[in-house]
Amino acid sequence: MTTIVQVSFAVARRSLRHAFTNPALLLPSILFPLVFLLAFAGGLSSVENVPGFDYPPGYTTFQFVFVFLQSAAFGGIFTGFGIAADFESGFARRLLLAAPNRTAILLGYVLAGLVRFLFTATWVTIAGLIGGLTIDGSVVDLGGLVTLGLLVSATSTLFAAGVSYRAQTLQAGPLMQIPIFLILFLAPVYVPLPLLTGWIHGVASVNPVTAFLQTGRGFISGDRVHTLLAFAIAVAMIGLLTSWALLGLRRAERSV
Repeated sequence: MTTIVQVSFAVARRSLRHAFTNPALLLPSILFPLVFLLAFAGGLSSVENVPGFDYPPGYTTFQFVFVFLQSAAFGGIFTGFGIAADFESGFARRLLLAAPNRTAILLGYVLAGLVRFLFTATWVTIAGLIGGLTIDGSVVDLGGLVTLGLLVSATSTLFAAGVSYRAQTLQAGPLMQIPIFLILFLAPVYVPLPLLTGWIHGVASVNPVTAFLQTGRGFISGDRVHTLLAFAIAVAMIGLLTSWALLGLRRAERSV
């Protein structure tokens, strides 16, 4: 256990130091969510006047939850980029040879992704408060929102890690981004689920991100909805994607 902790913390520290000292890696992960928040909450604010839009905290808060969870997913994507870059530089192969417990390497990257999310989420929250974010939930509700974000971040990191371990190149970046972007935007992003029509309503109804958004919006409005469902889905996804990432890690081990 001591070895696992030491290796995972060492990998996390190295990944975070690399990210926070490299503007090319740090700035996009912060700027993308802020641009989305500005575009959605500001440019589409009149959507709250649409008949049937019933979310008391307002449209800025409605969109803030999406951007908050989106920043959690972005933390995982950019961590995956870091893993791929480590393979291209040769560091990942040296790490696989040196680490006595290779699973701890994956855990270290997941920890780094969680810290990156918390850092970005802080800036997103500050921007949201400046833009008119309304928080009606309790401290416990806000803790639930942050916990949900951490679970989403871990899910995204595990998926991106699995891709990176298999591809071992930054050219696989689109394979990390596109599936996550699709699942995020095929959810009730701009309006609540009942206002969606046609095929998008059907897809959103079975999209796990829908449960995350509904629960997150419930937390921040003080009206909890689908809480157990959202957390159960998140835990199940983490279980499945942990297997995906570990299988990729085993494949990477064989290539060393």
